Amino acid sequence: MAHTGTTTDVLIVGAGPVGLSAAAELRRHGVRCRLVDRLPARLPYAKAVGIQPRTLELWDRMGLIRAVLEAAVPMRGQLTYVNGAVKARIALELPPEVPYGFAALPQYETERLLEEYVAGLGTRIERGTELVSFVQDADGVTALLRGASGFTEELRVPYLIGCDGAHSVVRKTLGLSYEGGAFPEAYMLGDVVAESDWDLPRGYALRCEHRAADGSLDDVLVCIPLPGAGRYRMSMKVPAEPADAAPATRPPGSGIPSDGLAHGLQGGRGPELSDLQAVVDRLAPGPARLSDLRWSSVFRISHRIVGRYGRGRVFVAGDAAHIHPPTGAQGMNTGIQDAANLAWKLALVVKGEAGPALLDSYDAERRPVGEEVVGRTVRHSTQGMESDPEDMTTLLLREAQLLVGYRDGPLAGAPYGPAGAPQPGDLAPDCGGLRTPVAVHPFRLLDVLRDRPGHVAVLYGADVIGLERAVAAARAAAAERLPLDVVALLPRDADPDTAPALGAPAYRDAAGEFARIYLPDGDTGFVVRPDGQLAARFPLGATTAALADCLDALSVPLRDPVVA
Repeated sequence: MAHTGTTTDVLIVGAGPVGLSAAAELRRHGVRCRLVDRLPARLPYAKAVGIQPRTLELWDRMGLIRAVLEAAVPMRGQLTYVNGAVKARIALELPPEVPYGFAALPQYETERLLEEYVAGLGTRIERGTELVSFVQDADGVTALLRGASGFTEELRVPYLIGCDGAHSVVRKTLGLSYEGGAFPEAYMLGDVVAESDWDLPRGYALRCEHRAADGSLDDVLVCIPLPGAGRYRMSMKVPAEPADAAPATRPPGSGIPSDGLAHGLQGGRGPELSDLQAVVDRLAPGPARLSDLRWSSVFRISHRIVGRYGRGRVFVAGDAAHIHPPTGAQGMNTGIQDAANLAWKLALVVKGEAGPALLDSYDAERRPVGEEVVGRTVRHSTQGMESDPEDMTTLLLREAQLLVGYRDGPLAGAPYGPAGAPQPGDLAPDCGGLRTPVAVHPFRLLDVLRDRPGHVAVLYGADVIGLERAVAAARAAAAERLPLDVVALLPRDADPDTAPALGAPAYRDAAGEFARIYLPDGDTGFVVRPDGQLAARFPLGATTAALADCLDALSVPLRDPVVA
């Protein structure tokens, strides 16, 4: 057995979309990490296929967005049939200031793009390598890894992140509770081509239900469009089997995993094309011939969430922390946001720019989000989206994960400004129409934030002298604490030629969108966190004090992490 000292800062266990996202964000912040996965190769399964607009915004800030947009297909809506008749048509339309819509991308493509991005930053997946065990103390974590050849390595790291799925070794070793329940039904999944005369608008999903006389759902087919002509990821209930059916002719089933948790793809024989075809023949709105089955499996659903998202120097994210029905494509996207939230905090702590107490905010911010997602997806799965009393715009913004906020979290600064204005803890909304004196075409706020991995102070003001002083004050406050990018923003009617004199990158709100969306109360400053949430909002005249409060909350080492 090899013994490896502290040669990396963070060990990430699990190289699915969540583990890859954690590695991407850590490397982007200059933190060394190792990424291990027990599988010998990436699986060719279109498990998670929905990409939420919020995830696209995160990938935009990383600089990954172009590759994703070139590979994905739009998700524009869903048609629902009940007992053969059209019941509902939902258009996935968001407010015009939202930069990205809903998209579909097979999980194997999401993983490929993230893997290539991470490799470009210097980290490659160590395939066929599993975490056997670990112990932690006040100074670090000692992990035992085993490779495909049986070779073992003892690795010492400051921090460990478990992104190792519903059956997480990391979660179990930490002894974290994982409370919830399970759905009794099993579902078949298949990645197929459908040659049909379905009259579906382009980019629409199809949901076909059969309901019994009492209104209960007894059969369902869901078809999500994927890249490729006529290709869908189909899911459907495993049909009830006659007691005397021969095993070879039954639709596939499987046993419960050894840990007793029935969630995710199950082992054993997957459904055959004829199994999927039978359900399509029974439920689809018109004839369709299925072909080119790339893969199939049986999927079981549980709904659970951990009692806490970590302990000491070890954390869990994604399915290791929360599992729930796939309704609304919330799971993978929620896990990616877990990774984004944790990574920037770990980066500051690892580099000595923040105190270990900052890591407590990961659980404080993300576990309430996980609880809400689990509850909502269970409700939508059993009662339908109509069980939500919200108007359609609010419901879609929530499904898009654009309403995730941390106003009640420990890092949210004091509210400031008029009612309805974005406040600390909220997502920093995007807006367009930002101009510079040289560029012919306008920028979006996301363009300004892109490739700035740390906190960004956006200082909005009409008083050029006051704005120049605020820029200097912001830089001085940051110099004593932690890195901070500063951007100046002039109002719509400002003289564009004053921008170069401000001593910071400067833009003019030429379309007035920033003022309309952010509702600045006169000259106002904002701080945007690395994960795109607002950290602070303050009058520009109070820049020094406001930034000191905001940055001190991150940088003061309040205590050492507790190991329990």
